[in-house]
Amino acid sequence: MSSETSAEAIIEELEPQLISFRRDLHAHPELSWKEVRTTAQIRGTLEAAGLSPQLLPETTGLYVDVGPADAPFAAGFRGDIDALPITEATKLPYASAEDGVAHACGHDIHATVMVGLALALKRLHAEDRLTHRVRVLFQPAEEKFPGGAQEIVKQGLLEPLPRIFALHCDPKLTVGAIGTRIGPITSAGDLVRIEVSGRGGHTSRPHLTEDVIGALGHIATVVPAVLSRRIDIRSGVSLVWGHIEAGSAANAIPSTGALHGTMRILDVEAWREAGGVLASIVQQAAAAYGVDVSLDHVRGVPPVQNAEAETALLDRVAKEVLGDAGLTLAEQSMGGEDFGWMTQAVPGSMFRLGTMTPEGELYDLHRGDYAPDERAIGAGLRVMVGAAQASMEEQDRG
Repeated sequence: MSSETSAEAIIEELEPQLISFRRDLHAHPELSWKEVRTTAQIRGTLEAAGLSPQLLPETTGLYVDVGPADAPFAAGFRGDIDALPITEATKLPYASAEDGVAHACGHDIHATVMVGLALALKRLHAEDRLTHRVRVLFQPAEEKFPGGAQEIVKQGLLEPLPRIFALHCDPKLTVGAIGTRIGPITSAGDLVRIEVSGRGGHTSRPHLTEDVIGALGHIATVVPAVLSRRIDIRSGVSLVWGHIEAGSAANAIPSTGALHGTMRILDVEAWREAGGVLASIVQQAAAAYGVDVSLDHVRGVPPVQNAEAETALLDRVAKEVLGDAGLTLAEQSMGGEDFGWMTQAVPGSMFRLGTMTPEGELYDLHRGDYAPDERAIGAGLRVMVGAAQASMEEQDRG
């Protein structure tokens, strides 16, 4: 290959292979911490290109370093690889072959872009065009709190990296465009489980019981309302219940019940404060009914904090490779993302990758019919390759 081969030409050549690779992952989704086949497929593709991927110890997932072995790192790049416990409803020829499991959040796109990044950089390195190393991380278990990103941080895989980048599919953004934002781009997300117990009894004599049903209803309505008054309203705190369970007969007050939900907060400082506040509110709400209450507050993920310098680099690259119309301001999402653990450890930035076909159907994430436009793979890859090259140029300038 000529040393004049452009990154764009390499990407165009890789795109058909990457689309095929993505369809294979899509047809064989795997849940968090169970991404055995996915890990093997990524590993095999990288090894076939002459790379030396390293498996994560004791878990699924892997990483690969590309560039001169004795050079410092310019950046890291992360793609998540797990699927969701959702039944696919797209009826695509490459739809999920696994019952009740689907890539309904676009992680197959994320993983494919990162495979493409490693392959493209390998081609550039073969022409002596990389001055620094790049680490590409294929992370398991983003969908399971507190997330596989925390494990990668614990293993020290980010320690040699000066910065890190990631992407996330956005079905509300047109394919060929990305969205960026300085500061928090996602919300903190926690699990909240409350169990209530007391004397059950006949519904005709509730005064002889500790009314578990009444207590659950009171907690379900009062706690979110009081929480929004105890935490700075600008933090956007939101506690929403998704599961309530108690009783089995219309005329019997049960002795136990449970309430499960998620708490989301836009501000990292308010997130750190909320745990103690939540516990006291739950205890006070339960006390009115005389029931025993147990709170299990599972810390999920902090907000993804996009650093100014890394986001500015993405903005500059996106305009270069996608055009001015290819860059937009992303809204802060109430969704959680465990990349937030990484941006607490290393300066980084995540961008939203448009996956909506122009004039096409509007989808949402975590839906069984989510069908992203596969041209997003090329768009995401162009930005990531550009970000790797721009990071090296900045390092070269000192």
